[in-house]
Amino acid sequence: MQLEKYKIDEFNHRQQAQHTRRFEFLAEGLSNVEDVLQKLVDFQIAIPSWALGTGGTRFGRFSGGGEPRSLEEKIEDVGLLHALNRSSGAISLHIPWDIPQDYKATRALAAQYGLKFDAVNSNTFQDQPGQKQSYKFGSMQHVDRAVRQQAIDHNIEVIKHGIELGSESLTVWLADGSSFPGQLNFRKAFQNTLECLHEVYAALPDNWKVYVEYKAFEPNFYSTTVGDWGQSLLYANKLGPKAYTLVDLGHHLPNANIEQIVALLLMEGKLGGFHFNDSKYSDDDLTAGSIKPYQLFLIFNELVEGMDARGMNHATDLGWMIDASHNLKDPLEDLLQSVQAIMIAYAQSLIVDRVALHEAQQQNDVARAQEILQDAFRTDVRPLVAEAQLRAGGAVNALQLYRQLKVRENLVQERGLKTVSSGL
Repeated sequence: MQLEKYKIDEFNHRQQAQHTRRFEFLAEGLSNVEDVLQKLVDFQIAIPSWALGTGGTRFGRFSGGGEPRSLEEKIEDVGLLHALNRSSGAISLHIPWDIPQDYKATRALAAQYGLKFDAVNSNTFQDQPGQKQSYKFGSMQHVDRAVRQQAIDHNIEVIKHGIELGSESLTVWLADGSSFPGQLNFRKAFQNTLECLHEVYAALPDNWKVYVEYKAFEPNFYSTTVGDWGQSLLYANKLGPKAYTLVDLGHHLPNANIEQIVALLLMEGKLGGFHFNDSKYSDDDLTAGSIKPYQLFLIFNELVEGMDARGMNHATDLGWMIDASHNLKDPLEDLLQSVQAIMIAYAQSLIVDRVALHEAQQQNDVARAQEILQDAFRTDVRPLVAEAQLRAGGAVNALQLYRQLKVRENLVQERGLKTVSSGL
């Protein structure tokens, strides 16, 4: 489905008066409004190719209809999102679910929609048709060198695909671990994994990064070989300067202080990127900001402070991506909501009075420090985000326009009601 620009312009024209009133009221109280707006315009959140179809649980999957049947249709869907909000300017592919058949044509199609290719993602957590070795008992940790070599070869293949597409980073998430005591030698599992990652690292181009993702549990329930940020950091430090830790907001034990983790990884220069989602209990993969919006703001507060302290570019020096599972919602609506929540949290962090906060911290004024953060969090910055997206050529309310244009209904008509997105 193609989204004509004039439809966005017509929608914005009808909303303009109300939006202008709300924006001007907010902007009057901000001293750095133009700087904030430019940062919001520049900030882009990558959409993973696997999030464009309806997700599922261990017990079932219920298709919503009109799902993208090919890589080309996935690119078209991300193009739709980006046309609406102008904040989704990249797509992240998962190999082998989304292997391009024609690199030149794939890159041209992405460029047509104003999209770049973000990190490429390897898959050694499930067996593929025709695969010689099984990952049932792990991949890079496996006791069998043949299985480990297969995982190494796959990651190097993913890098080659990424080079052809113009990507500059590889994300490695391993399901490796154990479900019962005694099943695994922890030390040897770590050493095997590190040895494999070294071989993958050696295949990286000079301008590439590798992100080592961690996860507390699932699919294994006793141990995970890359189980937390400390283990990921250990791998990254041992690998070298092109290796970084990737933080997925759902990959923590309950009540983990993710904002503190972020601050320390930034301090060490080893924070590589983010996978945004939300959770109530564990790795629920819910819409970003739907459960813990204050935590999302606090994380961004540390990101902005830490990146500014290191002179980093907010938009380009870290990888930003959504990683969620849409079991009940229209996936595109869910992604629009997630992007909006991320942009709101980012905007709130940009209006924190850093000078006043520093003074309160230096004076041990706990109540004042809390008030400064909560003042920013309680500020309705939606008009600020809307203005940035409007200036970039998007809609002042992307979700509202999506529904007015009946995008999902059109996709169902084009693709059918029973389509299934690849990889799901």
